[in-house]
Formats: sequence, C-alpha cells, structure tokens
Amino acid sequence: MRGGLSGFFVFLACIALGVAAIGGVNSVARAITGAVETQGQELLGADIRFEIDQREADEDERAWLSSLGELAVSANMRSMARLPDGSDQALVEAKAVDGGYPLFGELVTEPALPHSDLFRLREGAYGAIAAPLLMDRLDLAIGDRLMLGDQTFELRAALVTEPDAISEGFGFAPRLMISLDGLQAASLVQPGSMVEHVYKLRLDEGTSEADINILREEAGERFPEAGWSIRTRFNAAPALASNIERFSQFLTLVGLTALVVGGVGVANAVRAYLDGKRAVIATFKSLGASGGFVVTVYLIQILVIALVGIAAGLVLGALMPFGASAMLASVLPMPSNVGIYPGALGLAALFGVLTTLAFALLPLGRARDVPATALFREIGVNGKGWPRLFYIVAAAVIAAGLAFLAIFYSEERRIAAIFVGAAVAAFLVLRAVGWAVQAMARHAPRVRSTALRLAIGNIHRPGALTPSVVLALGLGLTLLATLALIDGNLRQQISGNLPEVAPNFFFVDIQSDEIGNFTELVATEAPEGKLIRVPMLRGRITALNDVNVRDMDIPPEGGWVLRGDRGITYSQNQPENSTLTEGEWWPPDYDGEPLVSFTAEEGRELGLELGDTLTVNVLGREVTARIASFRQVEWETLAMNFVMVFSPNTFAGAPHAWLATLTDPEAAPADESRLLNAVTRSFPTITTVRVKDALEIVNDLVGQLAAAIRAAAAVALIASVLVLSGALAAGNRARIHDAVVLKTLGATRGTLIRAFSLEYFLIGLATAVFALIAGGVAAWFVVTRIMTLPWTFLPEVALSTVAIALVLTVGFGLIGTWRVLGHKAAPVLRNL
Repeated sequence: MRGGLSGFFVFLACIALGVAAIGGVNSVARAITGAVETQGQELLGADIRFEIDQREADEDERAWLSSLGELAVSANMRSMARLPDGSDQALVEAKAVDGGYPLFGELVTEPALPHSDLFRLREGAYGAIAAPLLMDRLDLAIGDRLMLGDQTFELRAALVTEPDAISEGFGFAPRLMISLDGLQAASLVQPGSMVEHVYKLRLDEGTSEADINILREEAGERFPEAGWSIRTRFNAAPALASNIERFSQFLTLVGLTALVVGGVGVANAVRAYLDGKRAVIATFKSLGASGGFVVTVYLIQILVIALVGIAAGLVLGALMPFGASAMLASVLPMPSNVGIYPGALGLAALFGVLTTLAFALLPLGRARDVPATALFREIGVNGKGWPRLFYIVAAAVIAAGLAFLAIFYSEERRIAAIFVGAAVAAFLVLRAVGWAVQAMARHAPRVRSTALRLAIGNIHRPGALTPSVVLALGLGLTLLATLALIDGNLRQQISGNLPEVAPNFFFVDIQSDEIGNFTELVATEAPEGKLIRVPMLRGRITALNDVNVRDMDIPPEGGWVLRGDRGITYSQNQPENSTLTEGEWWPPDYDGEPLVSFTAEEGRELGLELGDTLTVNVLGREVTARIASFRQVEWETLAMNFVMVFSPNTFAGAPHAWLATLTDPEAAPADESRLLNAVTRSFPTITTVRVKDALEIVNDLVGQLAAAIRAAAAVALIASVLVLSGALAAGNRARIHDAVVLKTLGATRGTLIRAFSLEYFLIGLATAVFALIAGGVAAWFVVTRIMTLPWTFLPEVALSTVAIALVLTVGFGLIGTWRVLGHKAAPVLRNL
C-alpha cells in the first residue's frame, strides 16, 4: 500500500456515498422522531388531548375534564371566508380558540399583540389572525375586514407560528384563527356540521407516562360511548412520525441500492488493483506462498482501504442532522441540541463492511488460483471461470446477511423484502443482459466498416467492459426511469384525466333546512349540471365483531380505515358509482336490524366477511350494524364515495348535514366563479370546495415529493456513474495494448476513436433499452395495480433515459480513450 490510494478513488467514493446516505438519513430520522418525543407537549399543545367530532363535550364530560387540570378548548372546521362586498372568497381552515390557548409553546403573530387584543369584539367585528397565504389570496392587509359565516371579522395580525400546527395535521387551505365566541357568532356550527371539538389539558408537573396512560384508560371506562379520540404528549404527531419512518426507510433502501451498485465498483477496483500487483503476487507464489496467504494479505489491504471510505461516509452522515436542523427547523420539529446518533452510524458502517466483503471475495478468489507463470507472462489475474466454491459460498452468505439486515431493520419488512428481492433480480437480469449483448455481438454479421467491426469485436472479446458497464448504469437508470414514469402518469391523471371525470364542486355542511333552497340555486346557476346530494355524518369504527379495534392486530394496509373519524352515509338505493361484489342491497322499505355495505378492498384488508358486525360511534352513540354486502368503488374518479353506507333505519332521527357534488363538464371558469360566488353569498355557512383548486394543491405536493424522491434516487445514479468511470479505468491496460497493436498495424487515431465511440454507443443504447423496459414494467405495475390508475407510456421519459445513458457511456468512454491513445508504442511493445 506504499503506492497510496491511487486507483481506489472510485472504490472510496462508492463506499463513502452509500454509507453517508444510510447513516445520514437514519440520523436525521432519529433526530426528528426524538424531537417529536421530547417536544411532545409543545407539538400537541397539551399533556393529553381529547377530540370529539360533530358535538361538544356534554356537561359531565366537561366537568370531568376540568377537574383534571388546566383546560383549553378549541374547534377546527373548514369554511368559506369572503370579502364584505362579496367580490371574492377563499376556503380556509378555521381554528377557534379560547383564552387558555396555547397551554404550551408560543403563538407568534406580526404584530405581536396580547391574546385579548387579537380576538376580542371591537366595533362590531371580532379579531382574527390569518396566514400570509390567505392574505395574499384575498389581497388583505392588517385592519381589513372579512366575513366568515354570518359574522364580520377584523384582521388584527398575520400568523407567524402556530405552536401545535404539526399535531393538527395537514390542511388544504390557509389558517384563519378566531375566538370561540367569534365562531359562535358566525353561526357556522349547526347540527351535523363537520367540526372537530378539541379539549387540551395541562396536567400537574411531574405527571408520568404511566399516569397519563391510566388517565386515558379512565376516560374510556367513565365515558365508553363518548367517541373521542385521545392523544398524549408521547404520541403527539403519530402521522408525522409514521411518515418520517416510511420516508427514511425508502431513503435507506435507496442508499443501500447505491451501496450495492457501488459494490460493483469495489469489485472492479479490486480486480484492477490485483492486476497491477501481478509481479508481486507472482513473486509470492514463486517463493512458496500459498494462495490463502495471498488472499489474506490483499483482503486486509482492501478492508483497510474500505475503512477509510466508511470513515469518510460516517463523517458526512454524522453532519447531516446538523444541516437538516438548519434547513428544516421551520417546518419540522428538530432537537435544540443536535447530536451524533451511534446506532444509525453503526448500522451504516456494518452495511459498508459487508458490501466490501461480498464484492471483494470473488476477484480475490480468482487471483488465488492463477499460477505464477501466467502472472509473469502478463496474462493477469482476471481469467475466465469461477473461483473456488468456498469463496462463492462466503460471498453469497455475506450478501444474504446484508439483505437480512436491510429487511430486519425496516419498519415495513414486507416492502423492504420486495425492494431487496427486486434489487437482486435486477442485478441478475442485468448480468444476463450484459451476456446477451455480448452473445448478439459475437453472432452479428460481418460488416465492412473497420471502426464498427472493431467496436462489435470489443463488445464480446474476453475481458470486455460490457457486463460491468451494463450493470453499473442499468440499475440507476432503471430506478430513475421507474420514478419518472410513475410521476408522469400521476401528474397526467391529476392535471389531465381526473378533472375530466371529477365533479366541479364539493359542497359541505349543507343544513337540512337549506337543502331545498340550495338545490334551487344550483339549478338556476348551473342548469346543465348534475347535482348529487347525500346525508353526511362522521363516525369512528370502535369494534369489529364485538372486539375493540384497539385490541386487534390490524394490517397496515387497512389501518387507515380505523384511524380517526370516517365520513358515513345512509341510502335506500345502491350508489350509482359502485358495483356489488358480494351480498345483496336491502329492499327499499327495509326496517330490520341495522345493515351496512362496506367497500370490498378495505373489507378484504381488514379480514371482514359477509355477516360480520362493526360498531361505529356517531354523535356519542354506539351503533352496531351487520355487513350485508361489499362494493367495488372507483376512488380515482373523485366522485362521492364512502367506505360505509348504512341502511336508512340505522340513523333514523339523527341530526346530520348534507354533502353534495356538482358535475358540469361544459362549465367555463367564469361559470364556476359565478356559481361559487352565488353559493357563498346566499349560504355563507356552506363550505364550497372547487375540485380543480384542490387538484392543483395535490399536484404541487406530488411535484415536491417526486422531486425529493428523484433527488434521493439520484444517489444511486451517482454511484452508477462512479462505477462506470471505474470500470472504464480498470480496462485501460487492455485498451492500451489494443490501441498500440492496432496503430502498429496501420490504424489511425480517427479510426480508433470511431471504434471506441461506437462500442460505448452500442453498450449505452442496450443499457438504455433495458432500463426503459424494466422501468416501464415496474412503473406499470405500481400505477395500474397499486394506484389503480390508467397507464400511459411517456415518450419524453424514454428519450431522456436514452440520452442520459449515451451521454454517460460515450462521454466517459471518450475521456478514457483520449488518454489511452496518447501512450507511446515502444514501451508497451517491449512488454508484450
């Protein structure tokens, strides 16, 4: 190793990149989840939080809550804010708070005002705080007035920081914060309105997690039919924690992919290194050294070099939480004192060591059995055939251990197993593609062009670069092509196909005494539109077959149905946009035990069958119904769909609001604006959601998420580029010999450049074609089978994939070729 690390820069870069990605991502994830745990009070805004939908806590519930500690009450709902002259309006996420808000953290506004000045009634208008986005949409300034429901509000400040925003969940509209008195004056809360009533408690100092859990159990025992959702400071933001865990798992797998791709670079670097040590290995063997001794000597050297790369990767990974804290502190909870996370870094280091061993053993095993006479004759250590069985088995066992660790440390092991299986399959298939390209070149008809004939010969000759180049580029390009096709199809659905089949509007919180007049108004303003109205309630599934859902082991894919409240309805007739897959619909005059029709896919995920029972809590009342049928629902149409549709007698006499959709494909933007304005003016308590606006928000979110995923996946492509450059560098000795011999026989520099360019072009083209086919199949499966959306092949993705492959292979190839062609012939000829 006295010669330094020359020839190992690709080796080091590949190991450092993969280790840094795995260690850094897991360190950042642990920093965020640790912050969620330690800052639970500030994020939740309470020690314990109770939420009840569509009703307030009754007198007994309120008295018990007040006896536990300091209580703060708030209410959340969507509504329409409008200018006093009715010229413009916007959907808002309204949050009404009392004088105790916030119990923890700090509400930051600009300008900073006392709580009473922010919200109190003054000159006929209650105070309000608005998010800057809402101020921009309605062109509002501090001191301007706006209407919410039946009440006028004065904008007193802009919202800078809402301390418990993360625990409240994602909102599709900007925040408008008012007082509970202002909400009551606005007359927005009516029977059946979709409003969340939240009760937050500050408990005595020193209350432990065990004490809070006992309190949670007591709430269930005292008020078994309350139907409230309870969260504590120890699970302040479960959705955020779950999403961070999933995203970190994805990025860890991407980092592992980069590490495995880099493993090919490790193998190439080891082969090139051993090839450069021919004379030393020959001397060892001539002096009686065993093959095992040779392997041990060079394995130790390679591990030492790998440790250098691992150390560099660990340093980068350890620094990532500090950088993430600076960039993400405004949007995600980050610890005040970011530290080093040994567990995450140790796992990354272990992955790095195992990858090095798995890919270094095979070339070392080949070098073991090459005789000294062959080495002295400059034949090299990269002969044909497989090494001894011991080395093959050892490499396979280490690779299996690597896969096991990747799956074992994943939260969702099934997904991790699929990912690892797909990576292994892609690895094997790419090897097969490389061999297939060589076989096609070997059997290609003879061509007249000298350059093309040389290029085809180089593709299939012994020691050709074809397998290494195809493997190096193929995995990274396949991953990028898959993500690009999924993203393109999803965006096409959101911005193109979905608006064509989706309703124009959703109307929420239509009161029973308004439904008639509302229908007449819509018929007048949109005579060609199709209005669908259904009764709307909110309910939470509390038991399946009389077993409390909290005591059940629910599969992750079906768990979303049981989290929080679901929209439910009742209907005499089967909904138009659904198809029965099992069971029968109840007769029009049915008056027996409560029945429910459940969506087929979600029912299957929960393990439900016909005749099973489920219990829902609606407005504080437990209702048990028997499953009479399963329905196939097309969620992707964005039409009015429900997981549960009950028989009409189930909720006879229960107060509820109505939900409506309006579909008018011929409506112009001006027509939609006129209708939106008319509904908001005539029915200020009805919330109107324009579907195109919601889709634009979703499209932006998908774009941001896709950009983040592609940036992460680019790590694998960077590793592919490093491996590609290393593979080309590793073949330089053979290239120099070829170039010298061909020039001696009369070949010109131009002929050789054309030959090498054509060789790289053909290999890059073959790799791009495979990446397109494999990426297309993977994206088709995800889009059609998982997302259940129509599939379209996108030519622009195909062209960009081919372009990237050709630019990388031809570009790096020509850079190396130019250096090869510059060697003098005499020194090389003397050693042939």
